[in-house]
Amino acid sequence: MPRYTRPTMATRYRCDACGNLTRFDVVATRRTRSFHHFSVGGDLSIEDEEVLDHVVESVTCRWCGAGGASIQELPVGGGAGGTVPSEEAS
Repeated sequence: MPRYTRPTMATRYRCDACGNLTRFDVVATRRTRSFHHFSVGGDLSIEDEEVLDHVVESVTCRWCGAGGASIQELPVGGGAGGTVPSEEAS
């Protein structure tokens, strides 16, 4: 199974099979360091979380089920790929 390392900038996806820009199933593994603060009553609050590693393992289109080479990564805010068409905005 191919493993995709997440780029440091934000990423959007586009399905070449059906044109979907909004609905994807993303399987990812994250490794973090965080401060766990427990209250006297035992409630957990997680603070100062730092992502040490983030790997996107697979992306599948929720509309048509396509994956792999059918899914494009688009940078957010960069040109035409970074804008949301009006029919996709909802």
